[in-house]
Amino acid sequence: MELNSLKPAGGAIKSGKRIGRGTGSGRGGTSTKGHKGAKSRSGFKNKRAFEGGQMPLQMRLPKRGFNNINRVEYTPINVSTLQELSEKHNITEFNLEVLRSLGIVAKNEIVKILGNGEIASKISVTFSKISESAASKITSAGGTVAQ
Repeated sequence: MELNSLKPAGGAIKSGKRIGRGTGSGRGGTSTKGHKGAKSRSGFKNKRAFEGGQMPLQMRLPKRGFNNINRVEYTPINVSTLQELSEKHNITEFNLEVLRSLGIVAKNEIVKILGNGEIASKISVTFSKISESAASKITSAGGTVAQ
């Protein structure tokens, strides 16, 4: 057996359609593209959302909503979470650096303290955003709130 005598198995290679080689080939004339229309012309390229001149679906549907580019996304932390952390780690002063060191808040997150839950320990809180209900619960428990 030599390299020049190798050939593929029978039926493994199929020759492609020879289009536009005269009427005798059976694929001459319109070259299997039918009569007239954009698809039969040379240089035709189908556009992504083209529906034959009909108004495309994404243009027929109404636009909805609004994305505010100035929106500030806060990470909510409840008063009950602060109570658990003060009991577990024996912390009395809470700020952004303390929560980052505990791994509760990521480096670029901004925190807002919310008033869900109860607090019994006397803590001092310093954050940029604190809800009124959270501030009242902390001060009623004997703590201080600074913004």
